[in-house]
Amino acid sequence: MSTPEPVPARQIRAVHGPATVTVYQAYSPALGLPAARDGRFPPAWKRERMTWVKPSFLWMMYRCGWASKEGQETVLAVEITRAGFDRALAGACLSHYAPRVHADRAQWKRSLRQAAARVQWDPERDLQLNPLPHRSLQLGLSGPLSRAYADEWTVSIRDVTPLAREIHALVRSGDTDAARALLPPETPYPQPRPPHLDA
Repeated sequence: MSTPEPVPARQIRAVHGPATVTVYQAYSPALGLPAARDGRFPPAWKRERMTWVKPSFLWMMYRCGWASKEGQETVLAVEITRAGFDRALAGACLSHYAPRVHADRAQWKRSLRQAAARVQWDPERDLQLNPLPHRSLQLGLSGPLSRAYADEWTVSIRDVTPLAREIHALVRSGDTDAARALLPPETPYPQPRPPHLDA
């Protein structure tokens, strides 16, 4: 049996198709349930604020505590256009200073102020939500990109809270194989990411 290739230190993994990619967010039921019901973000969704989207289901589970944290009890799978996702990546700035990417800290701060998207690489998580050696993408959207995400790129919104709870129950019972079988099928995202996001 061949040994699987190691996962790159930084790699975008997501559920994706020819035209769309799925990202996750968690909200209070007051906001998340209407969004899932209507398939779009309601007027109460603050379009002027930065919003962070996560292609990794397990990283979202880590962030929201399996939908148990206050204000994050409803987990949404938001299917957006790949054109929008790629546009955000192309213009994104790293959320941290990286000497291999930025000439100096001043240049990084200027880029950060000007960019409507930010990239952050955080440790991916396993089923017990322990950190893994490789990292997962978090993509922050602000200004025009936040509004475009909510009103132009969104194709569908699904409430996946029941799935999160089902997987969590299996993990707690020790049935990790059954839990793993229910995970969304995330695969490497084929669009080459800009080199300025590699640091």
